[in-house]
Amino acid sequence: MGVAYGTLLLLVLVLMELLIVRLVMKEKIPWNEVILNLNSGHVLLWIFRGMEVLGFHYVLQYFSLDWIAVWPPAVQWVFGFVAWDFLFYWLHRLHHKWPLLWSIHAVHHQGEHFSLSLGIRNSWYSSLSSFPFFVPLAVLGLPLEIFVTVSSIHYTIQFYNHNRIVKKSGWLEYIMITPSHHRVHHGKNAEYLDKNCGGTFVFWDKLFGTFQQERDDINLELGTLDEMNSENPFWANNIPVAKFLKIPLKSLGAKTQTIRLHPFFIALGAFVLFGLLVHFIFREASMPLMEKAILFALLFFGTIANGGLMEGKVWGIFAWSFIPLALAVCYLLAAQELSILPLVLIGLLGLHCLYVLVAGVRLLMGKQQVS
Repeated sequence: MGVAYGTLLLLVLVLMELLIVRLVMKEKIPWNEVILNLNSGHVLLWIFRGMEVLGFHYVLQYFSLDWIAVWPPAVQWVFGFVAWDFLFYWLHRLHHKWPLLWSIHAVHHQGEHFSLSLGIRNSWYSSLSSFPFFVPLAVLGLPLEIFVTVSSIHYTIQFYNHNRIVKKSGWLEYIMITPSHHRVHHGKNAEYLDKNCGGTFVFWDKLFGTFQQERDDINLELGTLDEMNSENPFWANNIPVAKFLKIPLKSLGAKTQTIRLHPFFIALGAFVLFGLLVHFIFREASMPLMEKAILFALLFFGTIANGGLMEGKVWGIFAWSFIPLALAVCYLLAAQELSILPLVLIGLLGLHCLYVLVAGVRLLMGKQQVS
């Protein structure tokens, strides 16, 4: 239940920031990037995050030295909080240095706009590549509930560090990784590359020589040096890995547009889909396994279909029209009782799919007539 409320809170905060950026700061919203940030890893990533926790539990049960388990509880919590952040620093730093790990982490750095939604953007495989760095805590005997809790706290702080609104954080600049420090980390300027790798505390960067203050004389440029990006979460997650493995890509994932709908309208559908994801997380503990698997698959492929829409692909129109409607049917047939919220979301999704199908077909027929 806590995960569901946390996910809902993330969505609310992202929307609030977007409103402030648009109405107060008078900046355009890059809807295609915002939606990819939400879709990039927030569905499949949960599966691998669960595997990371299960792996930690397995090591704790069968290979632990149980040293930490005999310490006073307060000492366990303090040690767990500091040690997790120390290990994350090295995890993060080496994800920038080792090509295999960078092919996973690059997804997070492909974003070219600094925002809270960027804090959600992660690779499908990030939990898998993180596990080896945290497994020493299980070997030492850190209780599972402490590992899960402190990691959740640290990830929440890292989410805050991506906010677009805060410029400087006062005395916190000397203690923690602030939005200012983390903007440096996302910069592709030569002076900023591979700097400020800490998660919560800034001490590790200063101790190991990777700290860089944000400079007023540098025009910050975000993104990666390799511009092989995609607006589809499938390609965004797999192109960097495929390139590392030297798999020929040719035109795979290229941004060739056939039919282009307005990004804001596509984003509306993505937000409704995300709302259904939150509802799924609320209900999944009480779902039969088959229902859970089908709904998860449809949510997952719905994010890919939405990415196809963002890239102007013809297949995206028909996939988006089919997958969310199938998702709605499954909700209606499988649910023993439906509250008003999922009914409203399902209705909105159905209207959105219908409009996309009609508008997409009309645009496609118009292009064929022109040609």
